[in-house]
Amino acid sequence: MMLEVENIDTYYGQSHILEGVSLAVEEGESVALIGRNGVGKTTTLRSILQLTPPTEGSITFRGEDITGMETFEVAQRGVGWVPEERRMFAHLTVDENIEVSTPPEADLDAAYDLAYETFPDLEQFRDKDAGTLSGGQQQMLAIARGLVGQNDLLLIDEPSEGLAPLIVEQVSEALEALRAETTMLLVEQNFEMAMDLTDRFYLLDHGQVVESGQSDDVSADDEFIQRYLSA
Repeated sequence: MMLEVENIDTYYGQSHILEGVSLAVEEGESVALIGRNGVGKTTTLRSILQLTPPTEGSITFRGEDITGMETFEVAQRGVGWVPEERRMFAHLTVDENIEVSTPPEADLDAAYDLAYETFPDLEQFRDKDAGTLSGGQQQMLAIARGLVGQNDLLLIDEPSEGLAPLIVEQVSEALEALRAETTMLLVEQNFEMAMDLTDRFYLLDHGQVVESGQSDDVSADDEFIQRYLSA
């Protein structure tokens, strides 16, 4: 296993958000975390990154216990993050955002080629400040930054959130191509999109894993999916 999360409990202040969450991701896999808003999906990603460290349990990456490490140490080991908020360097250009995401020892021209081959629509904006881009373009740039970072594992949080259907389709196509490049753990509210992009899923409810399985084996019509995902 590339990533193993074992029985973690995570709190925000006095609020008990994750209660005994366990999951695993094999190298080369794409795995989805699904569930209603507020059930702990993003907190699971933050726990893996040690942004919100768990108080109980352990997180292992490539056989090494990373629980309690600093977030930059987790990132140095090859764990990348595409946050829901995108977190652009708004006053840097698209090119500069890609440059600062590219490891110093990597070929910057190759990074540009990879980013703009994955998202051709971005290339015309490469000299524009990232803060002037549309939400969809910023999401493309956020994913591109994760891609050029040469991460072994990419944690992607709600990539379709707030995007127009046409942009969602483009982002989905890019993530489909990304599956061949890296291992992914994907949080995504769009159930059909999440299942199309992943091999397996974990369903969270009230901070606990209540179901898991193969993405190909479930549909939006399944009773347990409707029970846990319906508003």
